[in-house]
Amino acid sequence: MKRLALISILLTLALSINAQKYMTKNGYIGFYSHTPMEDIKADNNQVAGVIDASTGDLVFQALIKSFHFDRALMEEHFNENYMESDTYPKSSFKGKITNLSSVNLSKNGSYDVTVEGELTLHNVTNKISAKGTLEVASGGLNANAKFNIVPEDYKINIPGLVREKIGKNMEVTVTMKYTPVGNK
Repeated sequence: MKRLALISILLTLALSINAQKYMTKNGYIGFYSHTPMEDIKADNNQVAGVIDASTGDLVFQALIKSFHFDRALMEEHFNENYMESDTYPKSSFKGKITNLSSVNLSKNGSYDVTVEGELTLHNVTNKISAKGTLEVASGGLNANAKFNIVPEDYKINIPGLVREKIGKNMEVTVTMKYTPVGNK
């Protein structure tokens, strides 16, 4: 039901936007935490996103329950104890490529970009800035970025008992393969 609502929102966006827009329904967000006691890694390949190549505006949304771990118990704890995914079912980012003028959208190639915006996670919104790349390729745009977040900045409480097993910073990786909306 939640997936249907997300697809409906994306389709509505897609129908109301022009040919400079690109969309994905299967973008990737992963996070990684390393401590001497344990590595924690989760992957989500069901991230929906839209980018406006003419303005640099971009938005993406991820369902929290779509993050998957190698161990089922870790995934259960993530959803129930930390992210409270029944109460806070999604995360979102709304931002802009701040140096879009350095990207030649008519020439295939990889361009360094900076993205600034607001990340909402666990019903808390914080400003973030990340360096990444935007690859112009025939058939679409490929975006990649890495940045760090601190769980406590998003009011994600980690009990002292397991605090040493979870890194203070989480490395977040974003990979989006956008295709043009509509006919080009």
